Amino acid sequence: MKSLFVRIFLSFWLAQALFVVLAIVVTLAFRPRTSTWEALRTTVLNEAVNAYEQGGTGQLREYLENLDKTQHVRAYLFNDRREEVSGRGAPDWAVRVAAGGPRMPHEGFVFPIPQVLRDSRASSDGFHRYTLVIGLPPGPRVFFGPRGMPIPGLIIAIISSGLVCYVLAWLMTKPIVRLRAATQQLAAGDLTARAGAPAARRHDEIAGLMRDFDAMAERLEKLVQAQSRLLNDISHELRSPLARLNVALGLARQRSGPESAAMLERIELEASRLNELIGRILMLARLEDGEQRVPRTTVPLNELVLNVAEDAEFEAQARHCHVRCAISQGDWGVPGDASLLHSAIENVVRNAIRYTREGSSVEVQLERSTGPARAEAVLRVSDSGPGVPEDALDKLFEPFYRLDDARGRLTGGVGLGLAITDRAVRFHGGRVAAFNRGEGGLTVEIRLPLVSGGETSPAAPEPVPAGREV
Repeated sequence: MKSLFVRIFLSFWLAQALFVVLAIVVTLAFRPRTSTWEALRTTVLNEAVNAYEQGGTGQLREYLENLDKTQHVRAYLFNDRREEVSGRGAPDWAVRVAAGGPRMPHEGFVFPIPQVLRDSRASSDGFHRYTLVIGLPPGPRVFFGPRGMPIPGLIIAIISSGLVCYVLAWLMTKPIVRLRAATQQLAAGDLTARAGAPAARRHDEIAGLMRDFDAMAERLEKLVQAQSRLLNDISHELRSPLARLNVALGLARQRSGPESAAMLERIELEASRLNELIGRILMLARLEDGEQRVPRTTVPLNELVLNVAEDAEFEAQARHCHVRCAISQGDWGVPGDASLLHSAIENVVRNAIRYTREGSSVEVQLERSTGPARAEAVLRVSDSGPGVPEDALDKLFEPFYRLDDARGRLTGGVGLGLAITDRAVRFHGGRVAAFNRGEGGLTVEIRLPLVSGGETSPAAPEPVPAGREV
């Protein structure tokens, strides 16, 4: 069937049709057959009265017990005083029926009272009147409820509709579960995720959606790979003319006079910025291609952070700033690439130095966070700058994003530092976020998983011992 609507419609239609047919068949099969006994009740009444009049109580009891054994019919004969004359004792429902009342106030459910027939006649001498009450065998009526409710029909309806709906729900949800799993993988950055095209004979709406999803995922993967290759190729192609430009710049310095020194220095500065930009683009392209794997080398994160802070302290002197570092005690082994982690942390710290107020301090804090799944290293870098608008916090980690071009030209930034940090941290299984401080400034938080074998209990942050504070 090519339409999911038609499949749902026909499935429920089939369930209802199956219910109706089976309910009718079972009801007819289980219907008590009372027509025979309705025709014979007069005969039974006459034989019972004759047996009582000719042989008394003993012969009547023998006749009724034989009827019960052979035909599974319980019969009781009552006189004018509503007394059971065979001496066997009559149940309450038989007494009520003999008196002309209902067989019982409320019918049973699991063991209902059998269908009852009643007939009466006068004695042979005409002075007495006898009433016969016959209780037919319940047989299949054990499946019927109060007032003859068709319990088999209800059971059939529940079972048949349940089976059809179960199969239908399974057929509908199975591809949706696969599609959801593939969507989650794609959202997590796995561009190779596919829902898996269903069988070729299936052409309903869900199958079409899965095929469209796979086509979209394949197209996205090709576009991202093409973008990565483009950045990589352009960066490599720019390196050659840049190298020739540096050679030409060196020759121009040798042949020019003092009056050209300022212009040559400007050319050298721009060439240096271009070379740095190309290097950052190459690093971003390598992180985006998804082909690299996190190495198994354990990196001492505390030493790496301290080295970055020491180098940044030297750079911060130009703005009369300081970098203060606080690291908790413990084992800080992080599985990963030391060079990538160094670049990621350095970008954040240098960015904080660039935008903090002149004469202020940049705070670098490293502590441990122990969660239910794993222990993490939490690195927070806080500055005292103007902060960032709330709607721009998530955009800070996008490539080439800058709050404004004027500030970018002033600081020399091109919007790649934090983007590289974000890719490098996610490459190591961590995450990075930015938020404004209540007292002013911006805090960038990096979380990285620690090596499981060296986990220790978390400790409160404390300053680095004297002689190592930067």
